[in-house]
Amino acid sequence: MTFKRKLLLAVLPFACSVAMPVSALDIKFAEIHPAGYPTVVAEQNMGKKLEQASNGDITFKMFAGGVLGSEKEVIEQAQIGAVQMTRVSLGIVGPVVPDVNVFNMPFVFRDHDHMRKVIDGEIGQEILDKITNSDFNLVALAWMDGGSRSLYTKKPVRSLEDLKGMKIRVQGNPLFIDMMNAMGGNGIAMDTGEIFSALQTGVIDGAENNPPTLLEHNHYQSAKYFTLTNHLILPEPVVMSKTTWNKLTPEQQALVKKVAREAQMEERVLWDAKTASSEEKLKAAGVEFITVDKKPFYDATAPVREKYGAQYADLMKRIDAVQ
Repeated sequence: MTFKRKLLLAVLPFACSVAMPVSALDIKFAEIHPAGYPTVVAEQNMGKKLEQASNGDITFKMFAGGVLGSEKEVIEQAQIGAVQMTRVSLGIVGPVVPDVNVFNMPFVFRDHDHMRKVIDGEIGQEILDKITNSDFNLVALAWMDGGSRSLYTKKPVRSLEDLKGMKIRVQGNPLFIDMMNAMGGNGIAMDTGEIFSALQTGVIDGAENNPPTLLEHNHYQSAKYFTLTNHLILPEPVVMSKTTWNKLTPEQQALVKKVAREAQMEERVLWDAKTASSEEKLKAAGVEFITVDKKPFYDATAPVREKYGAQYADLMKRIDAVQ
């Protein structure tokens, strides 16, 4: 065999791989939440629609339960295109894309319905665009409903005074640490995966999240009191790596946006059902749900809204005006 022929045979596999259509794409979707969780179910259904509508040019695989790493680690993987899609908490996006912090403000939404009307409208799209147009290297496609966040603790919190000095886990964002400190607690940033053992060992006295998280991550085994402060009502963006996005045809990009928006609407139905069933299971497991006067908590966090919200004053007025 001549040298030229050997060389030709050696490069043929590479020539074939280069000739493959760029429209074929495998999507790995990373989720911190376990299988069966509302966001996971809606995202999996989104993946099925993508596969069907693209005639198999796009394949989709869900990696739930944090198997690909923490949210921070997954974002880093998505930014370089090693993970193609994920759903991420705004608490992590905030330090990099400051504009999303308007949604991170304590008590910026009157209630859950108010939040949904905001994310479904022009303000919601504006914030998605700000993420997409930032240096984050992610394309923000839709919003998942992350529920209302309240306090769950090992000792009951029936008033603002009861929270004083308690070590409470928050997401890794200075805004949330300041929020918890303003309410009298001691905000401690920590990954979701560390909370269970931290509650057991007394590193923290509690955390703040929604009923499905309290149940699904087994935090209720240590934290038996759920205080309904609803201090944060956080939507969570579904994002795609910009590296991946740029490989899609315009038709595929339009398809991804369409099915992501459909997932946004589907997930909230699943969310409401999951929240109701989670509350029933938590009560059956001995968790006490405590209703409190929210005004002292709202008043205590006013300095946080002033500190972090000054640059979003007009946007916060627009949010408040949404009926």
